[in-house]
Amino acid sequence: MVATTSPVPQRVDLAVRRTPLRWLGMPILLTVVGLALWAWVSSQELDSIEQRTLNSGELAKRVIEHLQLAAVSTLIVIAVAVPLGVLATRRAARFVAPVVLMLGNLGQAIPSLGLITLVVLAAGVGFKSVVFGLVAYSALPILRNTMVGLRQVDQTLVKSARGMGMSPMQTLLRVELPLAVPVVLAGIRTALILNIGTATLATFFGVQALGYVIFQGIQLDRTPVLIVGAVLASGLALLVDYLAGVVEHLLTPRGL
Repeated sequence: MVATTSPVPQRVDLAVRRTPLRWLGMPILLTVVGLALWAWVSSQELDSIEQRTLNSGELAKRVIEHLQLAAVSTLIVIAVAVPLGVLATRRAARFVAPVVLMLGNLGQAIPSLGLITLVVLAAGVGFKSVVFGLVAYSALPILRNTMVGLRQVDQTLVKSARGMGMSPMQTLLRVELPLAVPVVLAGIRTALILNIGTATLATFFGVQALGYVIFQGIQLDRTPVLIVGAVLASGLALLVDYLAGVVEHLLTPRGL
């Protein structure tokens, strides 16, 4: 009798071989781009304005401000949108779902610059106003994904949990939310990237994030400044997306 081999181990081995490339590809790419950018800027003859703007300490401040805007706004969105999404899926409060989705869609329907401008006109120029604008703009992905994630949970599992004596809150925390985690995390990841990208507009409202570097390059007609600002903003978005993907992978329960 001739022994036959199963193709399954080959697929598993292929997946294992692809794993290092999956997790190391983006860091390697960003490192190469960063080194290339540094080498290019070092080869340029920078004037006093460019040297002052492209100073490592100055760029570090702009990156930190950019990350603060994105992180604070995303945390606030999570604290607001996830409970609202849970509330909208409860049987006793499903009448609020259309209102909640309408508010979320309103934030996405208005252009980001216009939305932040409206918030600034109401609350004044500064960090807090920009954060509130970002919260309103990025609420919909988390809100909608929370609702979708909870609604797609198999109701037989919910009924089984209730039949075992779990309270509605225990069923939500131990059954529904764990099963909805992948979808909710995808919404959080989307909102975070939206905030990273939109935070470049903060320079028009008194917050000197990476948008300030880009605006300086355009306003002063300094190509090195413009390129550095654009590459840093793009690279930061890619890095945050990569890290969010890693966290999403680690927090997703096994088997989902």
